[in-house]
Amino acid sequence: MTKKYTFPKYIVDVKDFPKKGIIFKDWTPLMNNAKAYKELIDCLYSKIKSLKIDVIVSAESRGFWLGCPLAIKKGIRFIPARKPRKLPRPVISASFDLEYGKDTIEITKGDIKKGDRVLVVDDIIATGGTIQAINKLVKQSGGKLVGCMFISSVPGTNGINKLKKTKTPVFLAIENL
Repeated sequence: MTKKYTFPKYIVDVKDFPKKGIIFKDWTPLMNNAKAYKELIDCLYSKIKSLKIDVIVSAESRGFWLGCPLAIKKGIRFIPARKPRKLPRPVISASFDLEYGKDTIEITKGDIKKGDRVLVVDDIIATGGTIQAINKLVKQSGGKLVGCMFISSVPGTNGINKLKKTKTPVFLAIENL
């Protein structure tokens, strides 16, 4: 029997954010409810608890709110992927397209070791640009991508399909928001 989760009811649509025509999936209200937040983390963890992973990499900033507790629960390292000029040591970077513009993501050079088994965690997947950029950084560092995890995908966007075409395992808490 599939468990019925209550956390999805705390995810709110915000129209025209960050620009007109975008429907932003705001899950910060979920974090205002400790029970719902724990339920989400437990749900995500249940999907990866048997995976052999050395490190979780998450995108700034909303991915941190998932990746950090999952890394702690799994007892593994956490690496933040940040916007330019936010990390103090030498970095490697990759640029990508968003629904609403262009951006660049960086990780500290040397944090991912050759052969590390890496799970990339972010909150929501839309176009897949952020995740594709992080996946490039994982490969450039010599890591092995074992999968990508999200709360959900945004219907009508192509990011999840792009990932599936690469045969990257994808783990979702819920199928579509």
